[in-house]
Amino acid sequence: MLYAIGAGDAIVATTDHADYPEAAKAIPRIGGYYGIQMEQVLALKPDLIVTWEGGNRAEDLEMLKKFGFTLFHSNPKTLEQVGQELLALGKLTGREAQAQQVADDYLARLGAIRQEYAAKPKVRLFYQLWSQPLMTVGKGSWIEQIIQTCHGENVFLDTQGDYPQVSIETVLQKTPEVILRSQDEGNINGIDWQQWPEVPAVAKGHIYALDADLLHRAGPRAIDGVEVLCQALDKARQ
Repeated sequence: MLYAIGAGDAIVATTDHADYPEAAKAIPRIGGYYGIQMEQVLALKPDLIVTWEGGNRAEDLEMLKKFGFTLFHSNPKTLEQVGQELLALGKLTGREAQAQQVADDYLARLGAIRQEYAAKPKVRLFYQLWSQPLMTVGKGSWIEQIIQTCHGENVFLDTQGDYPQVSIETVLQKTPEVILRSQDEGNINGIDWQQWPEVPAVAKGHIYALDADLLHRAGPRAIDGVEVLCQALDKARQ
């Protein structure tokens, strides 16, 4: 999001998995899920620290607050909130005009997709988040937001939890018309769905591998992920 609004050059440090755009790979890494190198943060004296509560240790975030740093917690729960966070980051970094333009473009594309797919027939789908253990997405998940935008019907919508574990047997009983999964090699190789030709998605060849970076990261590129998922469901509608 920071790069999208023109603030990428102001980033002095980041964490292990910040790898987009290409220029981001050159930024010094000073932490990850295991924790943040506090002495490095203190040495850099950043004016702003953008955090994600789900990806940082709570004690690290508390420590940063005690040191007096300005923290912005990035945690969009809906597709619309990506636009709101772009505007908030624009205000914090002095890139308000560019942030407004990026947010407007993003929300316009989102609105157009919603309008295009609202009247299309629903498609029953299974989203394979991971294969070992077999995991999917539930009602409160980020991916479910995208599925609804594309007028898909998640066969595990009523399952408890945002990212529940399920069994192969239950998937077979749900008879999805489409199976979607990330294109990560471990996810694809974990289960060979061709063993069960009785499943409509298998019988009709509607198993698609999608780019996880577009689908799983809550940023402006998410709209590209929405389009890709919608196009996959369209193939099953033909």
